[in-house]
Parts: sequence; C-alpha cells; structure tokens
Amino acid sequence: MKKDIYVTGAVIVKDGEIFCAQRNENGSLPLLWEFPGGKIEDQETKEESLIREIKEELDCTIEVIEEIEHTIYEYSFGIVHLTTFHCKLLEGQPKLLEHQDSKWLKPDELHTLKWAPADIPTIEKVINNARRYL
Repeated sequence: MKKDIYVTGAVIVKDGEIFCAQRNENGSLPLLWEFPGGKIEDQETKEESLIREIKEELDCTIEVIEEIEHTIYEYSFGIVHLTTFHCKLLEGQPKLLEHQDSKWLKPDELHTLKWAPADIPTIEKVINNARRYL
C-alpha cells in the first residue's frame, strides 16, 4: 500500500506574475516545475507549514491569503495530497536553496512549463481566475 504524503504549495504573486520553481534533477520528479512548498509536519497547520517551507527553501517570507485547490495524485512513490494557497511575497526575494531554476510568469504563460502532475489543477484554476489571484 502506498504512503499518503500531505504537502502544501505556494502560488506566490508579485507584480502580476507567479513564482514557479523547477525541482532538482537528483530528487523525485526531477526537473518538473512546481509551486514551492513541502511536507506538513506534526502539529502544524497547512498555512504554518507553507510559511516554514518557503522560509527554508527560498529564504523569504510570505503571507498566506487563501486556499486555491486541493489535489490528490498517485505517484510511484506515494499518494500526494497537495493543498495550494494564494500567497503574497512579504519580505526578501526567493533564493534557490533547493530548486534547480525559477521563473516569474504571467498566468497565461504557466502552461509553457512541464509541471508536476499534482500542480496542474491549480494551474488551470489560476489561469481561469487570473484576476482573482493577481
């Protein structure tokens, strides 16, 4: 039986663009793009987890505004339960401490990247409701 993995992802918005991060080539889902975030630790809310993960992975501070999507996707390594949130960059600029690459894209450009499958429902929702998230 596959393990359930609970994670969060940040749709970080700044100046009408969204931060996209490319996964490292040596980890799971190599070189796929994602909304940065990570595993929810015991005793953490989803929002607390996301703020902590963005500080650890990108060395910046975000404000979590609202939930966008919850997706369940079965990968070979486990069943990922991904909750994505609309976020605002409060302090600092994202630094690539764990990711291979990054881009700031307008919502209608998101489809140009090869995304991790669990992130795709969020992309569709952001594109279809771009005014709400910018």
